[in-house]
Amino acid sequence: MSPGDPPAETAGPSLQNDIDALALPGMSIGYRLISPGDEHALLDAEAASIASSVAAVRRASGAARIVARRLLAPFGYAGFALRRGASGEPLWPAGITGSLAHDDTVAVAAVGQQSDVGALGIDIEPAVPLPPEMLALVATPEELPRIADEPLQGRLLFAAKEAVYKACYPLDRVFLEFHDIQVDLADHKAVTKTGRAVTLHYGISSHILVLAQVRYP
Repeated sequence: MSPGDPPAETAGPSLQNDIDALALPGMSIGYRLISPGDEHALLDAEAASIASSVAAVRRASGAARIVARRLLAPFGYAGFALRRGASGEPLWPAGITGSLAHDDTVAVAAVGQQSDVGALGIDIEPAVPLPPEMLALVATPEELPRIADEPLQGRLLFAAKEAVYKACYPLDRVFLEFHDIQVDLADHKAVTKTGRAVTLHYGISSHILVLAQVRYP
């Protein structure tokens, strides 16, 4: 199997259904199972921008970029080298917004034109409860009562805040801690300490998938 070939197995129709439901007009979302050899899909400029030498990290980064390049092609950026910025963010072509994410098995990407969709952030997590010791680190005192009785809500909250950060960092260049982001999962909204209002779209199936969107004024 070459790095550009799709893996023989898939994550199942449930994840694809979530992706189809989350893709807004003007936006493309895709996924790929992380596969042996995906690290070799990194273009030279991409490989040089990723400091980690850990094979699993480079493999996941390669898988995410395989997806991103496939999504970028219809926008006129086939073969674009998606380098990593100084703070770890992907450096998209001018006028394009996007986001990458992966867990241990699946890589995802979302891409759109800034004029159509604003700014995007995406995150994917396994559909398993968040370890209890992490919950207090992720949830604010206002958020905790809303998720206490729902086993997957902590993991969903974690993914939502990751996605919000990815959408907002390129706009504000401000590092956000988990408690700097207030999330209302029921209303599909979030707000950051910088005052950014973010819309959330999410699905829970084989994985937890969250898309965060910042509309421009």
